[in-house]
Amino acid sequence: MITIPDSFGAPTCANQCAVLGKPVAHSLSPVLHQAAYRALGLEQSWSYHRYEVGEDALAGFLGSLDDSWRGLSLTMPLKRTIQPYGVPSNTWATTLHVANTVVFDWDTPAHSAPARNAGLPLMRLYNTDVDGIDLAVRHAWQSQRTYPRTSGDISALVIGNGNTAMSAIAALAQLRTPQDVSVDGITVAARHPERNRDIVALHEHPDSAGMPGMPRIDDIISLEAAAGRIQDYQIIISTLPAHAADGLAHQLVASDLHVEGTLLDVAYDPHPSELNHAWSQAGGISIGGEEMLLYQAIGQVCLMTGRGAQAWTAGKPVDMDEVDGTLEDAMREALREAMK
Repeated sequence: MITIPDSFGAPTCANQCAVLGKPVAHSLSPVLHQAAYRALGLEQSWSYHRYEVGEDALAGFLGSLDDSWRGLSLTMPLKRTIQPYGVPSNTWATTLHVANTVVFDWDTPAHSAPARNAGLPLMRLYNTDVDGIDLAVRHAWQSQRTYPRTSGDISALVIGNGNTAMSAIAALAQLRTPQDVSVDGITVAARHPERNRDIVALHEHPDSAGMPGMPRIDDIISLEAAAGRIQDYQIIISTLPAHAADGLAHQLVASDLHVEGTLLDVAYDPHPSELNHAWSQAGGISIGGEEMLLYQAIGQVCLMTGRGAQAWTAGKPVDMDEVDGTLEDAMREALREAMK
C-alpha cells in the first residue's frame, strides 16, 4: 500500500501510472499523460499520479505496488537508481544505463534479485529522452522551415555533464537533417566534466568506452570558454538545471552576437528560459525544454499503454511520421494551457 501522498491528486483507476523523483512537485508529466488518456478514450480506466520518491525510498515504493500498475516515469535522481530492478529494453536504455520509463510485465517473473526480493514482476526499462531530444529539434526545423546552414557536417555543443547530457550526445549521434546531413563534431562544456566518467571516456577512449553507437567527443571545455565560442556551433543543447545557464545568456546578450544555429534548453520553467530568450533575440532557432518533455512523454504513453509502442522499441530513431498526430496535438494543447 502506497503511503506517500499523490501531489497531483489523481483518482485510483484499474490501470495506474505515475511520475517519481525528488523534487517532483514541478513535474508536468501528469498533465501530459492525463491529456493522452483523454485523447485515447482511456480516461475512465487509466490514471496518472505524482509521488516524491528519492533514491533511498525507491525500493520501498516499488514494493508497495500491486498489479494495477502499468508504468512509471522517472526523473532525477532515479534514472540510474532503477537499473538493478529492471531490464533495459530499448537501444539507449541499454547503451546509456539510464532509463526514464518503466513498464511492468506482471505475467513474467523478475530477473534481478532486488526486484524478486521486493515481490515485483519483470520491469522493462526504456529511455525516451534521446528520441525526445531528436524529435524536438527536428520538429522545430520542420515547423519553422529552417535548417542548419552548412555545406558539410554539423558541429554541436552540449552544455552540462549529467544523465541528460549523455542523452543529448546520443540524440546528436542519430540526428539527421532532411538533406541527411549528420552531426560530426561534438564539444561538451561543463564546470566539472571529470565527474562524468562516461563523457571523459568518450573523449579520451571512445572505441573502448563500451557504449556502442555513441560518438566521439572532440573537445571538453569550460562554461566560460563556451560563452566565447557558442556562435560557432550549428546545434547547442543545454542540459543545465533551471537558471544555471542564466550567466551564459547574459554574456550572449552583452556580446551582441548574431547567431544562426539551433538551441534547445531542456529547462522549461521559467518559460522561456533566459538562454532561450537571448538566443532568439540573437537570431537563432530557440527550442524550449517543453518540446523535449512533450515528445519523451508521447513515447512513455505509447510504451505504457501498448498503443504505438513498436516505434519506440524498434532500435532506430523514431520518425516524425510515426508520432500519433492526434496524441501530439492533445498533449501539446494541455501543456500550453498548463504553462500559461
